[in-house]
Amino acid sequence: MFLGIDVSKNTLDAALIQPGSPNRKPPHKVFPNTRQGYQQMLEWIESLTTETVHVCLEATGTWGDSIALCLHEAGHKVSLVNPALIRAFAQSRLLRTKTDKADAQMIAHCCQMHQPPEWTPPSTEIRALQALVTLVRRLEALIEMHTMEENRMGSGLTCEAVQADLEEHLAELQSRIEKTRRQIKDHIDQNPDLKRQAQLLESIPGIGAATSSLLLAELGDISHFTDARQVAAFAGLVPRIRESGTSVRGRSRLSKVGSSRLRKSLYFPALTALRCNPIIKSFGLRLSAQGKSKMLIVGAAMRKLLHLAYGVLKSGQPFDPAFCSKIA
Repeated sequence: MFLGIDVSKNTLDAALIQPGSPNRKPPHKVFPNTRQGYQQMLEWIESLTTETVHVCLEATGTWGDSIALCLHEAGHKVSLVNPALIRAFAQSRLLRTKTDKADAQMIAHCCQMHQPPEWTPPSTEIRALQALVTLVRRLEALIEMHTMEENRMGSGLTCEAVQADLEEHLAELQSRIEKTRRQIKDHIDQNPDLKRQAQLLESIPGIGAATSSLLLAELGDISHFTDARQVAAFAGLVPRIRESGTSVRGRSRLSKVGSSRLRKSLYFPALTALRCNPIIKSFGLRLSAQGKSKMLIVGAAMRKLLHLAYGVLKSGQPFDPAFCSKIA
């Protein structure tokens, strides 16, 4: 049994492929993306089969996290698949129809053909931290609004009533930002494992409290990665080489096939590390002496910083520049 789910903000389109009926259209049903809808889906699956179902859905944002966890806890095998794989599978089958129902059926067929690996939900502590990080992501937009409101105040073109409203709004936004930061800090302090991992990350020059909490949330269980190169690939910080025959010799660029939030969170820490982290500073100077561009050096520093983060988390030992310089 293979169940494909097309996830949207409000609905879940489900299509179930049953064995022994290759020419039959998969049963399809739409459920609300709510707790009640999850229960309805479980009852629908039980009405069709008593066996364990291999469920497949795209790893897009947080809208599918709750249904994935619900199905996993119900004993079904759940796989979260990169949307690029689903898109490539649809192109390989020359599909022309793009509807939620067709997408659910196509995801089920992709699951049947490729048998993607089973997804393991993150620990309770990481899930709780991810919930807080989701709030921080929402506040990123509010921070941008904070800047816009400050610019409006400085324009000198607003009346007194609007000026007072802007001041009130700015104070409210700042209060929300500070509250969320306190929640993240308190959550880490109350969980010994997360606190120990945060201390390991913050032992690396260039990584502070904000970056360490985001790394912990975005990377999840570090044991899922076999080496530092996998972590860099997960963040889209590996080079993409463009070569073909004897004529195509394109410039290598970052693949950016990975977590954009990890890349964004490492940009400014990498700039800091190029100044104060002895390992990354010497690494940057070496690249500069080779004539590498500034942005290439920054991208390489981001990757090196992520390698160091993986190293301290994997080993459980704080950053040691003397040891790192031997293996750099």
